[in-house]
Amino acid sequence: MRANGVLATEIEVIVPFFDVDSMEVVWHGHYVKYLEVARCALLDDVGHNYVRMKETGFAWPIIDLQLRYAQAARFGQKLTVRADLIEWQNRLKIHYTLSDAITGARLTRASTIQVAVSVPDGEMQLVSPRVFTDDIERRLARTSSP
Repeated sequence: MRANGVLATEIEVIVPFFDVDSMEVVWHGHYVKYLEVARCALLDDVGHNYVRMKETGFAWPIIDLQLRYAQAARFGQKLTVRADLIEWQNRLKIHYTLSDAITGARLTRASTIQVAVSVPDGEMQLVSPRVFTDDIERRLARTSSP
């Protein structure tokens, strides 16, 4: 079993008709969209969303994406998508769990890894930029404060 991250955010998604195939099952590529929505919510919570990334001069492309499907999501189903912050010092690693919002049954597990790239010169950073880690540390401090 995977450990939870130091911070987590959950969102809910109701599977729309345009995300399913003729069998009313979510097409596999749409799961990535649900991960993105959860990742954006987590980054908003941290205070380092995509707008802030751009302002600080770093892009964060995904360099690794892994998905493991256990059960299919279906049209109209209410999903809970949980994003857990796992690593941030040298790269941004997030684990995800997609579950049925009513039964709690796990449908999918996923993870993404992103690395900082300097926008001006396109160079990959071997450690996360200080401005990013400072934002994470500030958010963690708020969590641990009484």
